[in-house]
Amino acid sequence: MEQQDKHNQSIVINCWVSFRAMPVWVQIWVAFILVPINMVSLFFIDQQGGILVAFLANIAMMLNMPVMLYDRGFSKMMALPHLIPWSILVGILIFARPEATGHYDTYLYVLLGTNLISLLFDFPDAVKWLGGDRKVAGRG
Repeated sequence: MEQQDKHNQSIVINCWVSFRAMPVWVQIWVAFILVPINMVSLFFIDQQGGILVAFLANIAMMLNMPVMLYDRGFSKMMALPHLIPWSILVGILIFARPEATGHYDTYLYVLLGTNLISLLFDFPDAVKWLGGDRKVAGRG
């Protein structure tokens, strides 16, 4: 009965409860570092490579929306949409970095570091999910 009640709740409430059930450091990382830093790329779309950088930075996060809706919360499955776009982005920023100066130059270094750190968590989480760890934070 309790599982049925949770399913009948709003998806937004389920996702919020799931987000808040994650460790505090993960909540801080996602809400105040990972998402904002990737979204800042939208301010640089007029720079060299800016459209590609913004696309790769944000598509990975946007593809998490269907995962969250499906799971009604946060699971290790959310690592999967990050792997290809952010790996490509990290590769570009290391090996084919766009010409950049000033704030854009600094931003690209911050974005590289942020997504590299994220991928260090995402690859093991993806392996765990593919291995059967389908738990959703905040449930059982």
